[in-house]
Amino acid sequence: MSENFKDIREAVAKLCTKFPGEYWRENDRERAYPTAFVKELTDNGYLSVLIPEEFGGSGLGISAAAAILEEIHKAGCNGAACHAQMYTMGTVLRHGTEAQKSAYLPKIATGELRLQAFGVTEPSSGTDTLSLTTMANRDGNGGYVVNGQKVWTSRAEHSDLMLLLARTTPKDQVQKRTDGLSVFIVDMREALDKGLEIRPIRTMINHATTEIFFDNLRIPADSLVGEEGRGFRYILDGMNAERILIAAECIGDARWFVETATAYANERQVFGRPIGKNQGIQFPIAEAYMASEAANLMVEKAARLFEAGESCGAEANMAKCLASEASWQAADMCMQTHGGYAMAEEYDVERKFRETRLYRIAPISNNLVLTFIAEHVLGLPRSY
Repeated sequence: MSENFKDIREAVAKLCTKFPGEYWRENDRERAYPTAFVKELTDNGYLSVLIPEEFGGSGLGISAAAAILEEIHKAGCNGAACHAQMYTMGTVLRHGTEAQKSAYLPKIATGELRLQAFGVTEPSSGTDTLSLTTMANRDGNGGYVVNGQKVWTSRAEHSDLMLLLARTTPKDQVQKRTDGLSVFIVDMREALDKGLEIRPIRTMINHATTEIFFDNLRIPADSLVGEEGRGFRYILDGMNAERILIAAECIGDARWFVETATAYANERQVFGRPIGKNQGIQFPIAEAYMASEAANLMVEKAARLFEAGESCGAEANMAKCLASEASWQAADMCMQTHGGYAMAEEYDVERKFRETRLYRIAPISNNLVLTFIAEHVLGLPRSY
């Protein structure tokens, strides 16, 4: 992001100094959730910047949220443990009832309630969201009974609420592929062991991700957000916000890699001179810097369009794709610059290298972004 929100950026950077590399390395080794870090962000109001003031938030735009996450990653920290708290509530804010907004948003703003879990992806459908099969059938008493499975639902063990996308009309009975899906707010505190099971998935990074099983889980009628059958439309805005914020994190990662590599290249002496004096070291650092700065321009454009309420699907997707590719380029460059020392935990390069790799495949695969641009922007025939 640009130099806007200077005060916020400086405050976030200062907060992050309380959580140096050793804090993240220890959590990574133990696969522990960074509770203290998330609490600090919550207590200082950074996770509620997108919640309107009337509900206890700051009422700022997505550019402010992006600036916060970028600074977190630029400082060597990781916002993945809490970034969903920023964008998942948007579906409730835009499409929820007044009762839902009043019940949830103020408590989310204070941290009394955690809305970190977003149940969308399924083992059988993957990125083909319109083919998901988890069903929410009416139970005859006004509520719903949920059966099915979700996978890669991150932070479910550290969230009180989950935003769930489930099918309310069988796929073969809808007129449009986008119909028949509905959004629900599930109170996981009530649902756990009453038809809801959470199983952690151990991954190459400390991402606190899980798979969720629904076995005749009963949820009340007022769990439904908006109109039944229109859920896919409701989450699209949330997906655009998610992609813009993830892109900002990637820009922060790229800047951390560039700064870290530059410092090392200036300090490391081999053959009697700094290794940064060699063009073989200089040029990849410069290329990574240029790629990240160029990607940042698309992140800024997507954020401006989102805040203006304009169509930004293409820009949000391009921002996420370009930023994640730039951060990966910077990560590889930083590894090469450090040589063997990059493999040592104490430098944090290998940890950040693993963490930033995720964003080329999630929350949306960059290959799928390319097919979207090819088909919907350029007018090429559908390739899948």
